[in-house]
Amino acid sequence: QVQLVESGGGLVQTGGSLRLSCAATGTIFGINTMGWYRQAPGEQRELVAGITSRGTTNYADSVKGRFTISRDNAKNTVHLQMNSLKPEDTAVYYCSGLIRSTASTYQTYWGQGTQVTVSS
Repeated sequence: QVQLVESGGGLVQTGGSLRLSCAATGTIFGINTMGWYRQAPGEQRELVAGITSRGTTNYADSVKGRFTISRDNAKNTVHLQMNSLKPEDTAVYYCSGLIRSTASTYQTYWGQGTQVTVSS
C-alpha cells in the first residue's frame, strides 16, 4: 500500500516562505514524475510544479521564479520551496506521484493535502 504523506503547510504573511515536503512510503518499485498541485475554494485543482525522475522541472506561470521543486530519489521524497508568497497562493496543496507498486504498472497516488494560508 503506497501512501504520500505531506508536511510543512501553515499560515504565513505576504512575502514569507514555506517549505512543503512529501514522502512516499510502502512497497515501491519505482517513481516517475512527482508534483505539487493546489486547490483553492471554488476552484479546480491546478498543477503548481512537477519534476521527473531525472530532475526536469516545470512550473505554473504564476509561481515561476518564486517556487522551487526538488526531489530526493533515494528517500522517495519531493519538496516545494515557496518564497515571496502572495494571498492568491492560499490553497490546499496536494502531493502527487506516478508510482509503480507492483511488478508491472504505474499509477497516480495523491497525498491528503496540506493547507497553505497567506495573509495580506
